Amino acid sequence: MKILVTGHRGFIGSNMVRSLNQHDVITYEWGEPMPEIKGLDWVIHIGAISSTTERDVNKIMTQNYDFSCQLLDRCIEQGVNFQYSSSASVYGLNKEFRETSPVDPRTPYAWSKYMFERYAAKKASSSIHIQGFRYFNVYGQGEEHKGSQASPYTQFKQQAKLHSRITLFTNSDAYWRDFVPVERVVDIHRRFLHIAESGLWNIGTGQVTSFEQVAQDTAADSLCAIYYKPMPKELEHSYQSYTCADLTHLNNTLEKYNAMD
Repeated sequence: MKILVTGHRGFIGSNMVRSLNQHDVITYEWGEPMPEIKGLDWVIHIGAISSTTERDVNKIMTQNYDFSCQLLDRCIEQGVNFQYSSSASVYGLNKEFRETSPVDPRTPYAWSKYMFERYAAKKASSSIHIQGFRYFNVYGQGEEHKGSQASPYTQFKQQAKLHSRITLFTNSDAYWRDFVPVERVVDIHRRFLHIAESGLWNIGTGQVTSFEQVAQDTAADSLCAIYYKPMPKELEHSYQSYTCADLTHLNNTLEKYNAMD
């Protein structure tokens, strides 16, 4: 297959490119000249401003929404199948995490993702396959550069190494996440390259771990202490206390096609 991967310098994009080494892969990063779409089998669109704390709405809408719409339109014109990354942040403070559950986006990032989901859904009757994936909390190799936007697994390890202590928000035993390894995200994308279907799917594990537990495990491994600080006021209105992917739709689709990479 000939595949274009956007966001190849980022955490998930770089892992994606490495996993597709048996295919003919070309790459794109924001600001580079757009490569030719014609003749591709798939575009895997991962590139985006991924910071959930970015408040420049125009910047986010330009890169995450406008560009995504333009790229999808070009794929439809050229008959190129299209995968894109979305986010569990679209669920907001809801407690249900099915693809058909209500949404509650609370940041410019979450809104940009949800708006593109809607745009992609309107194009679903086109002749190409359009596949969207709501990532839950992805962690793994290659996210060290993300700083405060990295997963707690990476942040806590870096804090322990640099400062011999881990800093945690107060009441972090009440904050639970579905932490999904990047290898699983990449694997699902690869398997769906062989699925002749359009739609939207969660990617998670269906299990949850608290931030407190991640910190305790890291502290035990590193023999360091945990310090607590209050959550910043600007995060309180949007900070999800619980996420857990409902994988019914994903598992049913994979079982239906028995998709293999």
